[in-house]
Amino acid sequence: MDVQNMLKTDDTGASKPRVLVIDDEENVCELITLYFEKAGYDVVCAGDGNDGMEMVRSQKPDLVILDLMLPGMDGLDVCKDIRKFSNVPLIMLTARVDEVDRVLGLEIGADDYVTKPFSPRELLARVKAVLRRAAYVPSPDEQQILNLPGLAVSRISREVLVGDIRIDLTPKEFDLLWYLASNRNRVFTREQLLEQVWAYQEFYGDERTVDQHIKRLRRKIETAGSPCRITTIWGVGYKFEIREAAGL
Repeated sequence: MDVQNMLKTDDTGASKPRVLVIDDEENVCELITLYFEKAGYDVVCAGDGNDGMEMVRSQKPDLVILDLMLPGMDGLDVCKDIRKFSNVPLIMLTARVDEVDRVLGLEIGADDYVTKPFSPRELLARVKAVLRRAAYVPSPDEQQILNLPGLAVSRISREVLVGDIRIDLTPKEFDLLWYLASNRNRVFTREQLLEQVWAYQEFYGDERTVDQHIKRLRRKIETAGSPCRITTIWGVGYKFEIREAAGL
């Protein structure tokens, strides 16, 4: 066993989820470390964006908690750079209250965001939800591959093909696509998607999270002439459908 794997193993031999916190506020890092370690997590911290990106490569975290307001490189730029080489689940932690900042964070690849001041209990619940979805392994009796016109989705390898081209999705984008495509022609409200995909059962989630993930999914899977579409049902929510007449 190498040193890195040893660091992620507790005294019982069980693997601990590793969380990387990128935040320049020492009290925030200490609070998250204290709370999460008591909950059975391994926590490592970085004080700026450059160190954070290097630790994503070297520490191989299971999830990243990223502050937006960092010295030097802004958290949004850090997120964009991380997404160039990693699809690690990422939650943004921000004191910015402007909707545009939160929306932009979701658009460039964050799976969720939490605003400061934050409840460690809520942050832990969101981390658990993201990790649970990312690590889910279907049973042999469950449907594991969707072969749709122009679109193939594998729940086993978490791969998506549009035509013959492999499409990179973040963990949450994949979860959302799988849920919608597995329930074709069924309309879901934003609240239902937050509950089923984000597992927000204890805490209320921002519905704009759903909207931004839908927007990114559409850009990635809805190619010209493709019959597979995520349709907006105004005043209700979204549904995944196959339009047989597309491209005719």
